[in-house]
Amino acid sequence: MIKYLIIDDEHIAHDIIKGYCDLLPNMKLMKNCYDALEAFEYLNKDKVDLIFLDLNMPKLKGFEFLKTLPSPPKVIVTTAYKEYALEGYELNIADYLLKPFGFERFLKAINKAVSSSPAVQLSTEVVENSTTAKTIFLHSNKKYIQVVIDTIQYIEAAGNYAKVITTAETITVREKISDLLESLPKDYFLQVHKSFAVATKHIKSIEGNRIGIGDHIIPIGKIYKTNIIQLLK
Repeated sequence: MIKYLIIDDEHIAHDIIKGYCDLLPNMKLMKNCYDALEAFEYLNKDKVDLIFLDLNMPKLKGFEFLKTLPSPPKVIVTTAYKEYALEGYELNIADYLLKPFGFERFLKAINKAVSSSPAVQLSTEVVENSTTAKTIFLHSNKKYIQVVIDTIQYIEAAGNYAKVITTAETITVREKISDLLESLPKDYFLQVHKSFAVATKHIKSIEGNRIGIGDHIIPIGKIYKTNIIQLLK
């Protein structure tokens, strides 16, 4: 379960963010805060996993508030001001959303926040054991599917689409492989061909220019051989 706060002085922003979060499982709103001081008071007593933070607020600006937190949770900035993006990333925010933003962009921000930190995880029942696992939401066939990242064996590019092959199924998403990889943990996946990225934990064998994963054979592209060499060191 991801516990989150919305910190924004505009009521409509709260409605939009909560509406998007309500479309996703395992998201729990803890409090609507309409200024940073209200949020500061809440965080002195309780913890959350994720904050949606506006920047231009009365009393205390968003980044000034963030600098007061000794151990801040993951933060997704939601603002109409793009000029503060660099400062945001220097403060180690998960993502920077420019208002108005749609659900697709919002979902990418959630995936970044979840996959970039082991402290923020979506609770998912895994067949082998009931532990908390990192997950990602994939948009396929007009619905959002929550996939445990550890079950992904490899990703195959197919034009403007990508096939995500897991231990249980193949999911086709309307997204380029490069964009999809940005939403996944970098230490989990290795690009081995312009059309293939593999989960290193699922590699069964490497022979010549081929990788064996389960019953699948993945080609190794010439320009990606150095990735394999680094993996074998």
